[in-house]
Amino acid sequence: MRRFVADKVKNLINRTRTTCSSHTNVLQRITSSQFLSTLHPSDSMGSDYSSTPVTLNNVNPKVLKCEYAVRGEIVNLAQKLQQDLKKNPGSHPFDELPTLILYCNIGNPQSLAQQPITFFREVLALCDHPLILYKSETQGLFSADSIERAFQILDQIPGRATGAYSHSQGIKGLRDTIASGIEARDGFPADPNDIFLTDGASPAVHMMMQLLIGSENDGILCPIPQYPLYSASIALHGGTLVPYYLDEETGWGLEVSELENQLKTAKSKGINVRALVVINPGNPTGQVLAEANQREIVEFCKKEGLVLLADEENVYVPEKQFHSFKKVAHSMGFGEKDISLVSFQSCGKRGGYMEVTGFSPEIREQIYKVASVNLCSNISGQIVASLVMSPPKVGDESYESFAAEKEGILSSLARRVKTLDDAFNSLEGITCNKAEGAMYLFPRINLPGKAIKAAEAAKTAPDAFYAKRLLNATGIVVVPGSGFGQRPGTWHFRCTILPQEEKIPAIVSRLTQFHKQFMDEFRG
Repeated sequence: MRRFVADKVKNLINRTRTTCSSHTNVLQRITSSQFLSTLHPSDSMGSDYSSTPVTLNNVNPKVLKCEYAVRGEIVNLAQKLQQDLKKNPGSHPFDELPTLILYCNIGNPQSLAQQPITFFREVLALCDHPLILYKSETQGLFSADSIERAFQILDQIPGRATGAYSHSQGIKGLRDTIASGIEARDGFPADPNDIFLTDGASPAVHMMMQLLIGSENDGILCPIPQYPLYSASIALHGGTLVPYYLDEETGWGLEVSELENQLKTAKSKGINVRALVVINPGNPTGQVLAEANQREIVEFCKKEGLVLLADEENVYVPEKQFHSFKKVAHSMGFGEKDISLVSFQSCGKRGGYMEVTGFSPEIREQIYKVASVNLCSNISGQIVASLVMSPPKVGDESYESFAAEKEGILSSLARRVKTLDDAFNSLEGITCNKAEGAMYLFPRINLPGKAIKAAEAAKTAPDAFYAKRLLNATGIVVVPGSGFGQRPGTWHFRCTILPQEEKIPAIVSRLTQFHKQFMDEFRG
């Protein structure tokens, strides 16, 4: 191994001595008034900006229509509370917690102290700063397989620098690795030319909406509740969201009869429905679709000529197994020309990809053109996507630690979801379906009439009213169900299961105390 490293180092020294760094930006979409108050808190909304060239009267109406509750009003209030606590310690009733504000609003594990996988970070460190490979201490600090993988990846990167641009679909060698991982997972061939590496899954969703939506007459069937990325992107691109409701009474089941009814209704209104969005496991609901249900969905899309947009994530309950829609479609005997299917995957470190199958070469060129407008995704994220789809194998030096870290994360998620699920279901007026995957619970709140009237008086949705009161009393940040869509007359909130496991009891205790006081106040 030492000779292998030494030879590689000599070649690397001869070819490059450039060190590079990469930076990623986070786009936070919030409404215009929230943006203004966040950016200029000292300015009142009564300030005169009438002479500026951009006003609410002439801004793109699609932007005004777009909403993204996950980082919306409640989060802005939480950030202001956090600033206030720094300036005025002791000014709120929850400042004895180690983390004053507990952000349970977004699936952002590492911001809530989940440790990254060691093998992934070792490879990234070596790729981001190749000079480390020249050091004699390297073999003592890094595993042999992470060193070898870093050399393999550096050989594939343009200029051997993670700050460089790549092919607009992503680095070919990394796409080869991902395709091999998909093939091993599904048992069916995967083509690296079908893969587009993206900065998380969101840009991939936007690309497909740009491709499919030409006007408000173009509709996208979307689950309710749904992750607001979909409603926001449909609004931004000028399309029409065609809702289909998940059945809460059957564990957020997806009934094909509901799809058929909503499709028929949309067509009667002159809407040309182009695609069906399926989120599996559900976000915000956490349910995992049965394979038989997936087969029904594939058959529905084929019969109706719809593109199947599959947002696919992790499963952590032992009684459920992940099946990609591509695997299901192939197992039904459908080939490349039978069904158009796009699978979205998010891999962490702002890495992600979409696998695009069932599109003609002419349409593939258009998808590539849209991707090339953004040049490419960040290379660090591309590397992580390849590592997720090709982790250490039995016999590799990192395998045991990787397997232990992965099992530790998944088993902890399972324990956390059970603790929170049990807690929610023990509270008066709250019911919560069990989560089987993803990172969320979506409890339903049966609010007293007095609370609903108080919310109406405050000109806010009842679940948002509850979420604000919860934040102010406990420092716990959740997202109102109205931000995801829900059946009329029902109220929910989404809570992630990501806070550190040792903090879950404190969250349960504070939530329980708050809810009891809230119900006592508004029960009459």
